[in-house]
Amino acid sequence: MFDPFEAEKILSRRAFLARSSTGLGALALSSLLNPQLFGAETAGSLKSKGALKTLHFAPKAKRVIYLFQSGAPSHLDLFDSKPKLKEMTGEELPPSVRKGQRITGMTAGQAVLRCVGAPFDFKRYGKSGAELSTMLPNIGGIVDDITIVRSMFTDAINHDPAVTFMGTGNQQPGRPTMGAWIAYGLGSENADLPAFVVLTSGSGGQALQGHYWGNGFLSANYQGVQFRNQGDPVVYVSNPAGLSGTARRQLIDAMQELNRKQLGVLGDPAISTHIENYEMAFRMQTSVPELTNLAQEPKEILEMYGAEPGKPSYANNCLLARRLAERGVRFIQLCHRDWDHHGGLPNGIKTQTKNTDQASAALIKDLKQRGLLDDTLVIWGGEFGRTAYSQGEIKKDDFGRDHHPRCFSIWMAGGGIKPGLVYGATDDFGYNIVENPVNVHDFHATMLHCLGIDHTRFTYRFEGRDYRLTDVSGEVVKDLLI
Repeated sequence: MFDPFEAEKILSRRAFLARSSTGLGALALSSLLNPQLFGAETAGSLKSKGALKTLHFAPKAKRVIYLFQSGAPSHLDLFDSKPKLKEMTGEELPPSVRKGQRITGMTAGQAVLRCVGAPFDFKRYGKSGAELSTMLPNIGGIVDDITIVRSMFTDAINHDPAVTFMGTGNQQPGRPTMGAWIAYGLGSENADLPAFVVLTSGSGGQALQGHYWGNGFLSANYQGVQFRNQGDPVVYVSNPAGLSGTARRQLIDAMQELNRKQLGVLGDPAISTHIENYEMAFRMQTSVPELTNLAQEPKEILEMYGAEPGKPSYANNCLLARRLAERGVRFIQLCHRDWDHHGGLPNGIKTQTKNTDQASAALIKDLKQRGLLDDTLVIWGGEFGRTAYSQGEIKKDDFGRDHHPRCFSIWMAGGGIKPGLVYGATDDFGYNIVENPVNVHDFHATMLHCLGIDHTRFTYRFEGRDYRLTDVSGEVVKDLLI
């Protein structure tokens, strides 16, 4: 049986390091407490604070805010106007459009797949003249600051594998998400906050799974840290009743001494992760309450977002995302539910655009006026699109749309992305891509490029294989870049 106390008596490299000021543990803790001593990033350089000590080329973006719309917003009702589809409402979708492509079991049994057009008007906005639904007047107001990609497509046809694929580049859970990859590669600019933070809103539709912001096979300190909407922002960060900050520090110091001792003996990277996470949690006890106090914001900023301090909402999360960006968090992921409109789509779209349109646009305007948009990449979108045909019966002011992976729309802004651009096109039914297709791997490659990372050279060896976010494919969409 292995006896760790006997191991300490063996005069080996491991024992020597363990006895030398507690060895590897001391080195690990020292680098956490004073990263400047270990080659931390300097302004204007290509250095990072993560595993990529030197970026592959000069980055345009330092951070990402991902406004993920869970459940898949309908591109046909928001971003991709199709007059012909509207004219053919009630008629059967031509077989020449579907081309025998797979559909889900929810509509495969329908005798007829009937076309249904958008129940809302579209209009042109801004100098670029981009056409958007009138349900998005605020996003229409910033259309010259964003790029709309109408030609996204994905491999997955159901929610969980599609969300997982958007996040990790693979439909099966277990790989690192975008935020985890970026936290690993670039590290955090703020030692008092995690590199990857997750905010959630909404209450219906598909459940939000922990692996949507998971670390996969990367170290656990790269997973997204979820901030809650009510109570303590982070679970267990506050001291228990009767425990002072001084007593907590003493408790952690004693525990860390044991951790460092064991790290010196075993050299287990998981112990180093524990050391880092405990120190981060202690620092967050001070940084997080100030960060999440939205009442500090001026009245005009709260009104611009539609935010109400203390009341959970997507608007509050957008404002908090800006505060996180200001403080150097690398990847901020907002997950907003309730976009899964298999039925009741017209009213569902009205509700969700009311919840998200103002705050999404306010975030872009706020970042721009603070000089943060140029080096912050903002992404808005869901996991796939919705069908040109109705799921079930078409009634007055009531119908639904099924899942559609063949094409959908997202928008991006800042961080090296061209403003005022509409990229890609779909057919008259919004069913197939006819110009400039962009798959999920291309999207990931382009995002990493904005951050100064060559996706083909950003790998992690696990179980004998070099993995990357873009798996074995993906091309940077250079037409989207400044």
